[in-house]
Amino acid sequence: MSTIVVTGTDTGIGKTVFAAALTGALQAHYWKPVQAGLETDGTGDAEAVARMAGAPSERILPNAYCLATPCSPHRAAEIDGVAIDLDALAPPAVSGPLVIEGAGGVLVPVTRTTTFADLFARWRHPVVLVARTALGTISHSLLSIEALRARDVPLLGIAFIGDPQPDSEATIAAMGNVKRLGRLPRLAKLDASTLARAFTENFALEDFAP
Repeated sequence: MSTIVVTGTDTGIGKTVFAAALTGALQAHYWKPVQAGLETDGTGDAEAVARMAGAPSERILPNAYCLATPCSPHRAAEIDGVAIDLDALAPPAVSGPLVIEGAGGVLVPVTRTTTFADLFARWRHPVVLVARTALGTISHSLLSIEALRARDVPLLGIAFIGDPQPDSEATIAAMGNVKRLGRLPRLAKLDASTLARAFTENFALEDFAP
């Protein structure tokens, strides 16, 4: 197990929760290259992941770019007066596994000419696509899979978040020709202990070996 990229079909679907679960399960380092929206509450996903994964601070790597404006990174950077250098977004070298989390969906622009899917294609690390189970997930998931495959991004599988929808999950896996890794259920209490237990009960750690 080396580096795994976690991306999503949309924003606000639970991608960060899954990234935290995977970080904890692998005892991995965690890195989110671009964080936007810090002006909303002053904290970013790194802090949330550290808490939910129960990870020590030395395994939470600093963002390459921290942007205040809560919108797509390409626009947030423009508003904040920041120029994003794609060379600064090369995955860091660490000892042991590394979980990298993208921002929003796979085609969210990092700059005016580059999406996160384009970055993933440059990196060539295996990607886990996170999808919600709510209405609309079939189309969003299949479109995301197509966008990744069009760029020859190695797709490790799809992880679902939410209440069980067996037919939708099976349809996506079959039509997208992608491995269904598992599903994180909604948790009444979300902390490092409950998240670790939910991941262990619903995913097989060996599936995350590239």
